Amino acid sequence: MKICAIICEFNPFHNGHKYLIDRVRADGRFDGVLCMMSGHFTQRGDRAVLDKFTRARHAITGGADCVAELPAPFAVAPAPVFARGAIKLAASVPDVCAVAFGCESEQDFYAAARAAESEDETFRQRLSAGLKRGESYARSYGDALAGICGADISTPNNILALEYAKAAAKYRPELALVPVKRIGASHRDSTLDGTYASASAIRAHLGDVRTAASVPPFVLADLARDDTAGARWEAIVKYALAAADEDGLNKIYGCGDGLANRLKKLQRLPAEEIISQATTKRYPSSRIRRALTANALHLTAAETNRLVDEAGYIKPLAVRAGIADEMLKSLAASPFPLVITGEDAGRLTGPDALLHARSRFADSVWCAAAGRDVYDCTILKI
Repeated sequence: MKICAIICEFNPFHNGHKYLIDRVRADGRFDGVLCMMSGHFTQRGDRAVLDKFTRARHAITGGADCVAELPAPFAVAPAPVFARGAIKLAASVPDVCAVAFGCESEQDFYAAARAAESEDETFRQRLSAGLKRGESYARSYGDALAGICGADISTPNNILALEYAKAAAKYRPELALVPVKRIGASHRDSTLDGTYASASAIRAHLGDVRTAASVPPFVLADLARDDTAGARWEAIVKYALAAADEDGLNKIYGCGDGLANRLKKLQRLPAEEIISQATTKRYPSSRIRRALTANALHLTAAETNRLVDEAGYIKPLAVRAGIADEMLKSLAASPFPLVITGEDAGRLTGPDALLHARSRFADSVWCAAAGRDVYDCTILKI
């Protein structure tokens, strides 16, 4: 069986995501599509607007064959860790022969990864020059790489694509990369117009009738504006920040380099004002939002770095009924434990058990914000 993996968040699943899956289907090389999807929290530090099982069901209805969960410590992490965790798990499945992803420009990301990994003297000089100009590390890094090999990693999806290529080269260098140029609105576009609005725009306009044009009908039926959940999540974030002392906060992933002190000084403000006032070229808003979420979920840098090196498990959330046996057989061939039932989870040991415990805690926090429990299905067969 030949499987193409898609690294995703589907927060929420929209027409652009369906387009990506349709493009992979139309490729003709693959017998199945496996989505490695963030659970209840995402890479930019957002609380997912829908629970992970609902989003997994949307993905299957939208054309995927199986959705497996990307554990929380990997999902709520900077691009290199997010990519390493996702690619490590997907690449561990022997039948996975390719990884597909959306990007702003189709290019040779393996070539860009090789140039980035070499970090020769010219690269280091260009990077240093950008930092001295006061540019962010991401901007300086992208400019340095563009100057060496012409790669464009100036956009969020291209940055992730580069990290996927680096991780694939580490874990399974024979994996084919399938970049699919995104259509419609850009990643950060907040305009809710047309068929292909961004997930950011859809999240910002939940409850707006115009979202109907941007998401499939089976997703629209589950989308609803819930300001109470947003308020509860803000309360959790602010409580966690107030409860943490500066030494403890410094250990949280992303809170080093003086950011912990900056956040503590702003802790009495509303969460969005904390993010706004803490944002600088050195501390982009995405890092601050992610750090606040990591703090609420107790995700430390040392532990996360250990887990991405040492831990893993495969937890399918949903599978297409007609291909379930084949997909689960493929997943079971991974050297990482297959976690379907509570008994499976109970057999995890060491770093694997810790990784699972962190993800289950994240589930509990999401439920507290949502004001409801989420039935932890063994697996959805759709």
